Amino acid sequence: MLDINPIAKTIQVPGIRVFSNKVAEYQDGINLTIGQPDFPTPANVKEAAITAIRESRTGYSHNAGLLELRESVADFFQDTYNFSYAPETEIIVTNGASEGLDSVLRTIIEPGDEVILPAPTYSGYDSLVRLNGGTPVHMDISTSSFKPEAEAIKRTVTNKTKAIIFNHPSNPTGVSLSYDEMAVLADTLKSLDVFVISDEIYSENTFAGKHTSFGSFASLRDKLIIIHGLSKSHAMTGWRLGFVLGPADTMKYVLRIHLNNSICASLPSQYAAIEALKNTRNFPLEMNEKYIERRDFLHEKLTGMGLDCEIPTGAFYIFPNITATGFDDVTFAERLLEEEHVAVVPGSTFSKEGRNHIRISYASAMAHLEAGMHRMERFVRKYQNQNKE
Repeated sequence: MLDINPIAKTIQVPGIRVFSNKVAEYQDGINLTIGQPDFPTPANVKEAAITAIRESRTGYSHNAGLLELRESVADFFQDTYNFSYAPETEIIVTNGASEGLDSVLRTIIEPGDEVILPAPTYSGYDSLVRLNGGTPVHMDISTSSFKPEAEAIKRTVTNKTKAIIFNHPSNPTGVSLSYDEMAVLADTLKSLDVFVISDEIYSENTFAGKHTSFGSFASLRDKLIIIHGLSKSHAMTGWRLGFVLGPADTMKYVLRIHLNNSICASLPSQYAAIEALKNTRNFPLEMNEKYIERRDFLHEKLTGMGLDCEIPTGAFYIFPNITATGFDDVTFAERLLEEEHVAVVPGSTFSKEGRNHIRISYASAMAHLEAGMHRMERFVRKYQNQNKE
C-alpha cells in the first residue's frame, strides 16, 4: 500500500461532528452541537447572488477577490472599528475563514515552529497547525475566566514560537475581551517577535458592549493578521466567504498560497457579500436579540440544574461545568445522547483544558432549546437522585 502523509493519519474527526453525526441516527434527536445560525441569509443578499448567476457573473475573479468587495471590507472595518486596510494590497477574499487561516498558516509556518493557542480552543486550529508542519502549544486559560493573560503569554513564548492565534468572542466559551483587557495584551505582544493571528469571525455577535479588534492597536500593525467573514454575522456558513487582512509585505505571500490553493472565492458569493456589507450591516443586531434571549434561558436552566455556568458575552455557545453530575465530559455527552437523544459537545474536544465542561450551541430555535433542556434536566436529576440514594 502506498504511504500517505503520517500527519494526516493523526487527524481525527472533531468531536463536534462525531456527536452531530450520531444524533442524526435518532428520529427524535436534538442537535445542540453545530455553530450554524438557524436564521436564513437575508433576502437581499440572496437576491444579489441570484442576479449574479442570472447575469452569468460566474467565472473567476481577481485572485484576491473582486476589488469592489475588498473596498466594501475596508469600508466596513473603517466605519465599524476605525482602522483601515488597503483593499488593493492588504485584503484577500477567501473560501470561508477556515481557508483564509489555512493560507496564512501555510505562508508563515516552517517545520518545528510553535503556535500558541489559548485553551480551551477551537479544535480546528490544532489540526491546521499540525498539517502545516507546526506544533500547537496550549496555553491554559481555564483558571483565568477563559481569558488570555499577558504574563501567561510571556511564560509560554519560546524561541520556536512563530504565532499566537486569538479567537474572541470565543468558540467554545463565548467569552469576549474588553478594550482594557485587549490593551494589556497588545502592550505585551508588541514587543514579541511573533505573528498575532486574530480570528474575529464572531465579532458582530457580541452582547456586552462593542467588540474590540486587535486591529485597533497600531503597535501590532506589522505583525497582525485578522481572519474574518460573514458565516456567523449574516448566516452564510454555506456560502464559504471569508476575508483576511494584514500588512502588505505579508499578504503578497498569503495571496500566492491562496491562489494556488483555490484560485479565488465563488463569484456569486462575492456579489452577495458586497450586498451584505453595504446594505445589511444591522442584520447581526436582529440575530443578537434572539441569541441573548436564548442565552439567558439556557443559563437559567443550567444553573437551576446545579451546573456552574458563566454567562457568555458573545458568539452563540455556552460552556457549563458538569463536574457536579459525577460524570466526565465525554461520558456525560455519550450518556445524554444514548438516553435522551440530545447531542452536546464534550469540552475536551477543545483540548484537555476544556475537560469537565460541555459546549452547547444556542444557534437553534427556542423550541429546540426548550426541548433539549427538558431532556437534559431529566437526565441530570436522575443521576443526582441516584447519587443521593
